[in-house]
Amino acid sequence: MGLWDALLNWLRSLFFTQEMELSLIGLQNAGKTSLVNVIATGGYSEDMIPTVGFNMRKVTKGNVTIKLWDLGGQPRFRSMWERYCRAVSAIVYVVDAADRDNLSISKSELHDLLSKPSLYGIPILVLGNKIDKPEAVSKQGLTDQMDLRSITDREVCCYMISCKNSTNIDHVMDWLIKHSKTMN
Repeated sequence: MGLWDALLNWLRSLFFTQEMELSLIGLQNAGKTSLVNVIATGGYSEDMIPTVGFNMRKVTKGNVTIKLWDLGGQPRFRSMWERYCRAVSAIVYVVDAADRDNLSISKSELHDLLSKPSLYGIPILVLGNKIDKPEAVSKQGLTDQMDLRSITDREVCCYMISCKNSTNIDHVMDWLIKHSKTMN
């Protein structure tokens, strides 16, 4: 990239901000609200209370503004997921990688959601959270158990993270920023 291109990109960055809207979904206790807090403040709290319904939070990182819909994961809230995923830049699906008993439920909820025509083509970022726990599955294990290879109608990415230790949160942010839309 030449000096002129670099200068143009720098000038563009002054006038254009990237904006994105994301829905964070997943079963209860997967770590969605913890992820929002780590992204927003860099902080982690051990005792989070379950999200009732949803929370919306706006976070600005550099020239990117991210509007995060943090949706409750209890069974009674799962029917709302589709409505909050329709117009988003990406769907972030958080899985408790240490809760092996619930991986099959998590898988069926994910595939059920992605089968909705209104969500066709929206990129999905699957995050295996709680890798700080010894019983957490590997990335390969999560990919297999969530049957991520069968999802072929959209971009699918998977990262293993720990909100508690901020492991791989930088990779998550890079992926999200890459998927933001330029607004003027």
